[in-house]
Amino acid sequence: MTELTERKVRVVVAKPGLDGHDRGAKIVARALRDAGIEVIYTGLHQTPEQVVATAVQEDADAIGLSVLSGAHNYLFKRVIELLKEKGADDVVVFGGGIIPPEDVAGLKAIGVKELFGPGTSTQDIIRFVHDHVRAAV
Repeated sequence: MTELTERKVRVVVAKPGLDGHDRGAKIVARALRDAGIEVIYTGLHQTPEQVVATAVQEDADAIGLSVLSGAHNYLFKRVIELLKEKGADDVVVFGGGIIPPEDVAGLKAIGVKELFGPGTSTQDIIRFVHDHVRAAV
């Protein structure tokens, strides 16, 4: 496989819900871009439907959700349900934000691949994407 036939990993970075704090999402998006990953940043106040529509339209390999509002259980679950409905359940879902430790196992049980809390190194997130998200050929 040559560089000409490979496609970059494509990640949608999204801020679903009413939370208006997007500094962390923008930092992660920039770090992923700097690491050679194609990033589609959706902006603030996205619905799960908008996030999934973007991921399907952009042929994304992964969705990274940033949730600080406390609505993480609903938002992650809804995104995963919609991906299944659209036949795109091969899209890796990961995220970060303020997620109480007691909610992590439940989110992973419904299909969230990884969660990153405040202070996580962007290098850890980049490594996760390189290790768990493969580009389609």
